Amino acid sequence: MARQDDTPAAGGKLFVVATPIGNLDDLSPRARATLSQADLIAAEDTRHSAALLRHHGIATRCVALHEHNEREASVELVRRMQAGASIALISDAGTPLVSDPGYRLVRAARAAGVAVSPVPGACAAIAALSAAGLPSDRFVFEGFLPTKSAARRAALQTLRGETRTLIFYESSHRIVETLQDLVAEFGGEREAVVARELTKQFETVLDGTLAQLSLRVAGDADQQRGEFVVLVAGAGDDDAAAKLAAGRRVYTILSTELPPSRAAKLAAEITGASRKALYDASAASSEE
Repeated sequence: MARQDDTPAAGGKLFVVATPIGNLDDLSPRARATLSQADLIAAEDTRHSAALLRHHGIATRCVALHEHNEREASVELVRRMQAGASIALISDAGTPLVSDPGYRLVRAARAAGVAVSPVPGACAAIAALSAAGLPSDRFVFEGFLPTKSAARRAALQTLRGETRTLIFYESSHRIVETLQDLVAEFGGEREAVVARELTKQFETVLDGTLAQLSLRVAGDADQQRGEFVVLVAGAGDDDAAAKLAAGRRVYTILSTELPPSRAAKLAAEITGASRKALYDASAASSEE
């Protein structure tokens, strides 16, 4: 099998390049070479990326590609790549597409037959997981939760029975309220980690129960600054079994008045049990 060249190809190609999440020296040698040799860099915020590019002596021209112009800009960028240009896609920090723009461009490029190659590097979610001390063999990335408390708590209710480690991103504006909502929906004893400003000067990684972390962050203004990754241990087997048992009891009551699918949905929302598990259990019971 022929070895794929690490440098931009003459035939036109899209490179998805991970950039540092804080420390500018975390840019890999391959990423630096790719950005230097590309015909064009598509950046989430050209002004923000300018500091990184200056730091590494990269003079490649940049164009903006963000959530407000991605659909339209992708058309022109794909046209350029079809004509032979190599383009490097970067976001403000970390790996593009992971809670950042880029999905539409990658999808359009692949649909047009343009080769897409990842240049791996930093990702805040994975960096936090590696230092958290929580189970890392199975995890689920949920990105940013809804900004309004009611919607956020509704989203968390659907995750109460999740047994994998949960990973969330959060901003300084909502970290206190999000931790409070996590306590309300998951219980204060659930093990968790709050990773703040990873790889930056004021990096902190706090661990404890959700109740402890909620109080710690709420009581310390310094711990409310910056960018956050919140990791929560999954529900234990006992928790999941208890929620399923409670869900079945609620489902039995609701199903006397509601269709099975509706009863399962409401029982899941009330108890945190898996909606699918409740529906499957009800279907199995009806067949007996």
